[in-house]
Amino acid sequence: MRPPTHILVVNGIKVRRPVFVLAAPHSGADLLARALKRSPGFHVTMGRTAVTHVVYAFARRPSIVTRNGGGGAARVLRDALAESWQISPGACGECPAICREAGGLTGPGPCTSAGSVARFGDASPDLLYSAPVLLRAFPDARFVQLIRDGRDVAADMMADPACLAWFKPIMLSEETEFPNPFLGVNRDEHRDRWKGMPTAGKCALRWRSAVRLSAVLRQDLPREQLLTLRYEDLVSAPGKAVASLSDFLETPVSKTAFYGRAVPKVGSWRSRLRPSDAGLFERVAREELERLSYG
Repeated sequence: MRPPTHILVVNGIKVRRPVFVLAAPHSGADLLARALKRSPGFHVTMGRTAVTHVVYAFARRPSIVTRNGGGGAARVLRDALAESWQISPGACGECPAICREAGGLTGPGPCTSAGSVARFGDASPDLLYSAPVLLRAFPDARFVQLIRDGRDVAADMMADPACLAWFKPIMLSEETEFPNPFLGVNRDEHRDRWKGMPTAGKCALRWRSAVRLSAVLRQDLPREQLLTLRYEDLVSAPGKAVASLSDFLETPVSKTAFYGRAVPKVGSWRSRLRPSDAGLFERVAREELERLSYG
């Protein structure tokens, strides 16, 4: 049974049907967040410190999510989002550069005014691992998840120092819980194998675990609460993808964010990944690549 809806009020506005963007790293969440941030009535945040601290705590220690029935985790994440969504003169100064750029912010901020906000949302990296907590915190939430060819994801991850930092051996310490969806490691006995695995293999494990979580969400959530989009469709046919998103959210979403920007090309992994790295990725994530028609 779903918990009763908690009415959260931020900036004097009741938070109803908040929108959360879920995806594996470098799967287009930032592109979609940019479109939402520039749509009338939306206040969408990305990577605010209050949220990321909680998200990564849940991702690295999954038992926190279910402790004492999960109510505590929901309250913590709800409070973090309430802090993130505050609109004040200095609030946007705490946002990462990607969030400020997505909102078209050139001055000290804020990126929007409280009087224009009707919907809240968040597209912080790795929000996917907190999806069950988000649903408990906001039973009326709407989720948009993005799927992208894992080999393109790996090419971008291997060029991103922030992603590579998670692959250091110290990240899989003796205190790590298993199974660990965040790193894609299921058993303690796989710890040493993971530590010695090439980076492309670790990327494959992260992507494989993320798309498996996405598949579970598709089974568990009703269609009116979850929309799945492909990154490839956002790039090749943004108008059609945005139309589907607007219908799902029951409000217009801006298309301009998808035009005039240099976005990673579909299939660029063919020139960016070494054959050995591409081959390793395909061996580790073959089942998911084929299931998603990327095989």
